[in-house]
Amino acid sequence: MSVAATGLPFAVSNGEVILIVVAVSIPVAAIAFAVGAREALREIGKGPFSVEFDTDLPQRTSNANAEATPAVREQELRQLLEGKAFRQSRRGEAPLDVDRELERLLSESVAAGADPGLRAEVRQLVVARNERRVRQGREPLDVEVEVDRQLAELENLGQ
Repeated sequence: MSVAATGLPFAVSNGEVILIVVAVSIPVAAIAFAVGAREALREIGKGPFSVEFDTDLPQRTSNANAEATPAVREQELRQLLEGKAFRQSRRGEAPLDVDRELERLLSESVAAGADPGLRAEVRQLVVARNERRVRQGREPLDVEVEVDRQLAELENLGQ
């Protein structure tokens, strides 16, 4: 049979068929890959072993220690000290006197007068004020005395 008898305008060889299939399948495969990769990229870092950042955590858990009452704080300190004393006794060391150590820790926190973060922030402000005073030709203030004075003022604001 000739080409004219079959009605086909042209003949296609096996090699040309393979090239046509490849030419059609490459864009289809590229589109399928792009769609699948987009979903995979969204899932990176979301597995069970992913790291949680502060922005991922609920706000109430990040401020839990700031809202602790003194009684809760004392109870937690006592638990930590009892655990330490237990571990020391298991190792054969002299165990820690929990009540005395708890009293010492609580008296130190009261003696500090304020939150350490607040104290550091007030100290930074006093140092900056001293730098301005020196630039103006005035005598600088004693930093620690000024920090204590300002913290006392802040404590008296609520009364």
